[in-house]
Amino acid sequence: MDVLNTAAILVTMSSIFMYINVKFIKLPNAIGLMLIALIMSLCLLLSGILFPALVAHYEILIYSIDFNKTLMSGMLSFLLFAGALHVDINDLLEQKWIISIMATFGVVGCTFLIGAVVYYILPLIGLEIPFIFALLFGSLISPTDPIAVLGILKQVGAPKSLETKMAGESLFNDGVGVVVFSVILGIVLGHGDISFSHISLLFFEEAIGGAAFGGLLGWIVYRLLKSIDHYQTEILLTVALVLGGYSLATYLHLSGPIAMVIAGLFIGNHGKSFAMSKSTHTQLFSFWELIDEFLNSVLFVLIGLEVLILTFSGQYLIAGILAIPIVLLSRGIFVWIPINLMKKIHTFTPHVVRILTWGGLRGGISVALALSIPENDSRDMIVVMTYMVVVFSILVQGLTMKPLIQNALKENL
Repeated sequence: MDVLNTAAILVTMSSIFMYINVKFIKLPNAIGLMLIALIMSLCLLLSGILFPALVAHYEILIYSIDFNKTLMSGMLSFLLFAGALHVDINDLLEQKWIISIMATFGVVGCTFLIGAVVYYILPLIGLEIPFIFALLFGSLISPTDPIAVLGILKQVGAPKSLETKMAGESLFNDGVGVVVFSVILGIVLGHGDISFSHISLLFFEEAIGGAAFGGLLGWIVYRLLKSIDHYQTEILLTVALVLGGYSLATYLHLSGPIAMVIAGLFIGNHGKSFAMSKSTHTQLFSFWELIDEFLNSVLFVLIGLEVLILTFSGQYLIAGILAIPIVLLSRGIFVWIPINLMKKIHTFTPHVVRILTWGGLRGGISVALALSIPENDSRDMIVVMTYMVVVFSILVQGLTMKPLIQNALKENL
């Protein structure tokens, strides 16, 4: 199936599902679209008993889409830039220490805790997984997904300080998670240097280098925006920043996701204040809001359709069910530690540990990383476990975020 037909089917399905959600179901778009796509996929699987050709057609469609490349090398740059564009950098700086600790220490700590628990728990249900593959699962499931988190935060009415913590952490920790995942995958493939100096250099190159590169890109485009007042050209410059900047960062072995976050923060704050007329500001931000909504729609429909090509078994389903509380418990521990260490110097929203633990949604990035693992005896199990954690995260945690925050705040009144 060619690219044009694949894109046409996905966009058509996304628009129809969005209409159904907005008109009838009225859930947050990310949740509603994935739920509808998931239900449709399950119905297709059941109907495959009578009409196998129908399921085969949709399986060909899903197999023709490289989810990892579609998200990590295409959609992610636009989604991160659009998300960062709307974040107030002053609010972010007020929360910089807790965000930094959770996005680094939290991701690494969760990787090892989840990996260790999964390694010792799975043999109890008759499954074996090498420790390095358990760590690989821990690394891809530890980062919270900025796309899922930002989509839900728009509609839950969280306090500003809490919203900033959740959005800031999710925007930055995926870059750290990808670095950790890359190191462990390199070891799995037999060409990874596990020395502390190598890992530190890789982190510095990817994360710190990516941040510096994103700041440079943001400054260059800011200067260009400041020199003209023509919103069509200014919008095109930001699109070029995202497409060209992400590709160049990848070529230079820098973190493209972190570069896009920093560039988006620069343009969305400094650029908005000093380089845009009121008309440009309105048009540019409306454009990126539409891009964000459109790509989010396609992404969550894709996640829902992925169930068609997963290899399910009774043991894999049990492993996925067990992975959900393991991930939540690990998240809770590595939220509780930094917050309790910083309570003396920082004021937190009531029940912040509970809210940040439950609000640490996983999404498309985890699925994309799982699907990028080369074929081996543990891959299918890891993909199923990842998918089940992501579906639970978005449908159950996402749907209950608003009442959780509202009840936590009421308890403090």
